[in-house]
Amino acid sequence: MFLSIEELVQLTGRKVKAKQIHALRSMGVPFFVNALGQPVVARAAIEGRAQVSGDRVARVSWQPRVVAG
Repeated sequence: MFLSIEELVQLTGRKVKAKQIHALRSMGVPFFVNALGQPVVARAAIEGRAQVSGDRVARVSWQPRVVAG
């Protein structure tokens, strides 16, 4: 459901929470910060799974900003 701590480190290249948050923001990856101050990334945001919203299905996919036009 969410990326593990190890996957988050691999994605961002950072181990420090504040640096991970900065990296996620600069990459444009949607995330939220939990009560422990750790960034939490939904696996669906990275894998591009379809999300159901009401009666419509929206395709969610992530691209780094350097690729997105």
